Amino acid sequence: MKTVLYILMMLLSSLTFAQDQEAVFEQANTLYNQGKYAEAIDKYQTILDSGLQSSELFFNLGNAHYKLNHVGPSVYYFEKALQLAPNDTDIKNNIAYARNMTIDAIDVVPEVGLTKLLKNVTGFLSFDGWAITTVMLFVIFVVLFISYYFAEYTAKKRFAFTTSIIVFFIGCLTLFFAFHDYNLTQKDNPAIIFVQESQVKSEPNLSSQEAFILHEGTKVQVLDTVNNWKKIKLSDGKTGWVSSTDIKVL
Repeated sequence: MKTVLYILMMLLSSLTFAQDQEAVFEQANTLYNQGKYAEAIDKYQTILDSGLQSSELFFNLGNAHYKLNHVGPSVYYFEKALQLAPNDTDIKNNIAYARNMTIDAIDVVPEVGLTKLLKNVTGFLSFDGWAITTVMLFVIFVVLFISYYFAEYTAKKRFAFTTSIIVFFIGCLTLFFAFHDYNLTQKDNPAIIFVQESQVKSEPNLSSQEAFILHEGTKVQVLDTVNNWKKIKLSDGKTGWVSSTDIKVL
């Protein structure tokens, strides 16, 4: 009985907490509509600090920062929103506006050949999608193989065996795509430059030579960490080291 009461109290507490945060979200939206963007940001931030996240919350934070010409934060929060809702048209449109405020014009090295084809095919499903497909295919393979084993007629045996082999190889292929998608996700460690100007060094120390300069809002990939330095890579292939305080990892 005590356990049931405890669970009910926890559920009631969670519901009350969610309702409170929903009220704060509406207050923030009201402030935003009134043009009080800094105050709206403070309200949105209290929701984030409570541990709640959503694409709508990140989207509104991005909009509020954009209105205040906060380049880095606006790009950052739009990117966060896009991670949770990658197909949202409004987020894609607004992040394009935010990126137009950035100074750095960095070319993108195009992917070609097998690398491009593999990435396109892998991106057709998420890791979970490929994993579920793989499990289903191997279940079908087992059913077909059992059917082959117990089939009485030669034609049925031949059909079950041939089909099971085809399904098995397709399952191996989807398993490969699942692991490839997982590896791509693990290597994807984007960050946003959060200072007005960041000196990118050739080595992870202040005395090393300056490789190039980046500005607020530029998106980079984090490759490595050494003490208070992050090794970054740009979309054009350039690499260097920046202070950890200059970027915010997505």
